[in-house]
Amino acid sequence: MNEYGRKAPKASISTLGLGNVAAAYWNLDPAQLVEDNIIRGEGVLTNTGALAVDTGEFTGRSPKDRFIVEDEITKDAVWWGNINIKFDADKFDNLYNRVTAYLAGKEVYVRDAYACSSEKYRMNLRLVAEFPYSSLFAYNMFLRPSEEEIMNFDPEWSIVCAPGFKADPEIDGTRQHNFAVMNFSKKILLIGGTGYTGEIKKGIFSALNFILPHQKNVLPMHCSANVGKDGDTSLFFGLSGTGKTTLSSDPNRRLIGDDEHGWDDDSVFNFEGGCYAKCIDLTEENEPQIFNAIKFGALLENINFKEGSTEVDYTNSDKTENTRVSYPIHHINNIQEGSIGGHPKNIFFLTCDAYGVLPPISKLTKGQAMYHFISGYTAKVAGTEAGITEPQTAFSACFGAPFMPLHPTKYAEMLGEKMDKHEVKVWLINTGWSGGEYGIGSRIKLRYTRDMITAALEGKLDNVDFKEHEVFGLKMPTECPNVPAEILNPKNTWDNKDGYDRKADQLAVAFVENFRKFADYANDEIMAAAPKASATV
Repeated sequence: MNEYGRKAPKASISTLGLGNVAAAYWNLDPAQLVEDNIIRGEGVLTNTGALAVDTGEFTGRSPKDRFIVEDEITKDAVWWGNINIKFDADKFDNLYNRVTAYLAGKEVYVRDAYACSSEKYRMNLRLVAEFPYSSLFAYNMFLRPSEEEIMNFDPEWSIVCAPGFKADPEIDGTRQHNFAVMNFSKKILLIGGTGYTGEIKKGIFSALNFILPHQKNVLPMHCSANVGKDGDTSLFFGLSGTGKTTLSSDPNRRLIGDDEHGWDDDSVFNFEGGCYAKCIDLTEENEPQIFNAIKFGALLENINFKEGSTEVDYTNSDKTENTRVSYPIHHINNIQEGSIGGHPKNIFFLTCDAYGVLPPISKLTKGQAMYHFISGYTAKVAGTEAGITEPQTAFSACFGAPFMPLHPTKYAEMLGEKMDKHEVKVWLINTGWSGGEYGIGSRIKLRYTRDMITAALEGKLDNVDFKEHEVFGLKMPTECPNVPAEILNPKNTWDNKDGYDRKADQLAVAFVENFRKFADYANDEIMAAAPKASATV
């Protein structure tokens, strides 16, 4: 087996059943990976030096094709259902052997990396990938060991990624030809049939979401985080498309990370070493940090070019609305050294409300914060998942149900304890529609959202008057610096007030109906925070 690039550590991939590949290229640097992608005809350079690739059939995650092996570790701990789907251990072994047989005689790219910036929870990872761009993605997104660490690297988890292998559901027990399967006993993430790189990072995030709270008493969070000049940490929860990456990339605050974090007794720490940002309609004016991070070493996915050039057309969604870019966190200037911050002072729940009902900013009581955290309301936006072409109302517990193997109340209880202990202010931010529902109203302006968040962070909303939302009970500020007062109460932005009332009641009914499955586990304080729906459900 030929090897080139950095020297391989003492261990080899033969322990993974991959001793008969044609060549294993270990820990190549970004320049080598970019070159290989171009030579293989699997990528092109843009005018900024970033590599652009197409991920093929899948341009987003496929949640229905994500599985967890049922074994002694998981059978009584995982919240099984249509989110955490059981996979038979014997079928995993058979599928794994078929994937390794497929990779036999092929070139593969091996990447050693780790997750969790806190040394207490560091998880060493080894990726074996069929395509070089998958290795570049892992270099960008995970934390990067030093040369010395690589020479003595001992992986705890392994990721085998074979986009070219297509499963046979009749033989393999999958739903269709693509799959992502986690095996906690063997500590393997097995991916096949899809070239979408997000499956790599979300698979490891899901593993940490099981391991950290279940075994380490650490709260894992689907959130971005940053730190102000005075050392104040803020968290931004929300699903893809709600603005986590955009709103946490603040030139006046240092970025801890844009998507995945842990919160223990001492700190908030990043799981990752990079950012994975949506870039549809990206402009330098609105999102300068992300825009300027797209340079050599960055990996663009499924974008289109302006005609006759290598300049990216960020407005073009012909391939997908879910155009993406990954880049190492050091592509951003003002980052938090070590990717660790203190306990948060402010938490923002981001929701993209397609109904146009929720206020653009509101302050939550503890009970409301717990209720909205468990509910995780948003609209799934176009391209984030396969088959989504326009916003759809969705409830995703803990603002990340597809990645949460445990019951949502476990995460919610941990969050509630920390909110109490550290006296955290919690805000609900609607980055969705105003003046009407999707198709009638318009998306709330990004600059207004930024100004509202800045006002909250700077304490400028501490002494203003608040008005209570008549259906959801949320406290809406009556004024906010640099924001028109009339948009702070969403009903004011609707021409048809009766139409607003009907839509607000419709959304409240949806909240109440969704929460039924959690009601048996929720205390009185949480249940009292439910919206006042007039309809009977």
